[in-house]
Amino acid sequence: MGVDDSGGADARGEDPRHDERDDAALRSATSLADLGWTGYDSPPIPEGVRAARITQQGRGVWHGHDGRSELVLRARSRSLSPSPVTGDWVLVSGENDADALIEGVLPRRSELARAEAGGRSVAQVIAANVDVVAICAPVDAVNPRRVERELTAVWSSGATPVVVLTKADLAVDGPPAELDAVCLGVEVVSVSSATGEGLHRLREVLGAGVTVVLIGPSGVGKSTLVNALVGTEVLATQEVRADGKGRHTTTSRHLVPLPGIGLLLDTPGMREFAPWADEDALSETFADIDALARECRFSDCAHEHEPGCAVLAAAEADEHVAARLASWRALQRELAWLARRGDARLMAEQRRRWIAMMKEGQSRIRRDPRRG
Repeated sequence: MGVDDSGGADARGEDPRHDERDDAALRSATSLADLGWTGYDSPPIPEGVRAARITQQGRGVWHGHDGRSELVLRARSRSLSPSPVTGDWVLVSGENDADALIEGVLPRRSELARAEAGGRSVAQVIAANVDVVAICAPVDAVNPRRVERELTAVWSSGATPVVVLTKADLAVDGPPAELDAVCLGVEVVSVSSATGEGLHRLREVLGAGVTVVLIGPSGVGKSTLVNALVGTEVLATQEVRADGKGRHTTTSRHLVPLPGIGLLLDTPGMREFAPWADEDALSETFADIDALARECRFSDCAHEHEPGCAVLAAAEADEHVAARLASWRALQRELAWLARRGDARLMAEQRRRWIAMMKEGQSRIRRDPRRG
């Protein structure tokens, strides 16, 4: 299951401290369009409130922007649902920018989520209302199995994935050959923040009003990439440790508007990634396995030991297909387990509510003065 590796973040993976390095970029936002507002389908905004976008989340306090000024936000109600995350559009009341209130969260047009760390069957939303998810990995140390997991979450989110291979200038060997099958139908861009290689293509992926979130483990150069795209240091960076492992720089999710480029959302590094997704997303990630399955003799083939299984035949002939099949099986088991845990959790909550209702009913009966 996924383990959060966010370097000092709280239980929700967020550090409540506001990073002032983003202030200059935020001050450049002069309208909701600069923050990514595209007039997407949402309820009309009532009088007395205004729309704002969450640019950083913390514990009980959020930072946002309404196209005019930066806001420090608190929830009107403790029962606010869903809890706002970075990238959310919210309805805000109050003219005091240092203490405005969140009245509600507007419908999300995309939602990138993973299974919460610790094996719990709870979705942890990483970012909302993003258009593109950039899956970052160092070109000479990319892990195809991790990329598969991240792609599965992205396909389920409603956003478009792109795989970004960082540190191209330091690579001795290129990415593994298997990556071509893993990234089937997904654009792969090799970049170097030091030499500028590939940055022009990423700028093309971005654009006015487009929100891109960067995900990947610590040390892959996400914050450095943001700074290279902007041309100045808007996010802090650190050198990779001597053992080659990444150091934590980003401790919370920042949404940074970049004039003329779009909006970038940097995230804390995560050692592991457990996707929160469904079977449709799994079919997108493993489109090659899905295509082979159509050639199986039986339409309900499980690709285990059935006769005439085209997937097993291909796996026996090609080690890359065998690795993909093994990964497909593992992810399928994991998603099924999460679904079962989710159903069990829902049933347990329903039982608790039913028991509470029964106890309340019994208490009312005992208090009824008409009872002799």
